[in-house]
Amino acid sequence: MYRIVEARRYNSQVKRLTVEAPRVAARARPGQFVMVRVDERGERIPLTIADSDAASGRVTIIFQEVGRSTAMLGALEEGGVIADIVGPLGVPSHLEGLKRVCVVGGGLGCAIAYPQAKALFGMGAHVEIVAGFRNASLVFLEEEMRAVSHKLTVCTDDGSNGCKGLVTDILKASLEAGAAYDAVIAIGPLLMMKFVCLTTKPYAVPTVVSMNPIMVDGTGMCGCCRVTVGGAVKFACVDGPDFDGHLVDFDEAARRNTIYRAQEQQSLQDHICRGEERLHAQ
Repeated sequence: MYRIVEARRYNSQVKRLTVEAPRVAARARPGQFVMVRVDERGERIPLTIADSDAASGRVTIIFQEVGRSTAMLGALEEGGVIADIVGPLGVPSHLEGLKRVCVVGGGLGCAIAYPQAKALFGMGAHVEIVAGFRNASLVFLEEEMRAVSHKLTVCTDDGSNGCKGLVTDILKASLEAGAAYDAVIAIGPLLMMKFVCLTTKPYAVPTVVSMNPIMVDGTGMCGCCRVTVGGAVKFACVDGPDFDGHLVDFDEAARRNTIYRAQEQQSLQDHICRGEERLHAQ
């Protein structure tokens, strides 16, 4: 069992949990993830490590409640326990040698972008962060991202946070102004990452994306997390999750990610209905 030492809700769907997991914290590196199981009968959920502290033995996960399992995880509070946390898994991000980087995060992807930026900033690199959200009520980690960047731009689709536009608008303006990035790291919805890559390709800027496909075991055995990169099949759990964005088949990845959407929604609805039944029975 893994004890929750801190729980914070950012908005109605996004929550942050800090958990005591000393063995994971001792080895965790930016870009890696854990497989979480809420209870002994639950499914495995792949969640990127948003932060870790080897000294205290704690890891932080930030997730969005989109299905039954993440809703169950979101119901946990400080003092609660998680049955299983396995990790760290995946290949750590290759950040060595990067001197000037633009880290682009979209929505929940900012939880994954943050540890990348934090590590680069700590290594002495010049870090710029572009974070995009639908509206101001969904913005999170703003102060944390500001603390690990030389320039932070937070934009929203509706302009409710002061800067209206897409992350690609901000990135393109920087590139057109002559920004010489060693790399762009993009993490967020597949469509966002696809268009970030289309934006950087004419400028020949190496672009890394973090892929989060359907995953079951996290060890490469099930084959569910396969993605096509440069015409070759890769497994996100053991070959990634970071890949060369200019080589990823985003259209195929998008099709695969929606295969079980109807089942996920039904499972969540059943979970809500059973919860309401228990409430009325009390």
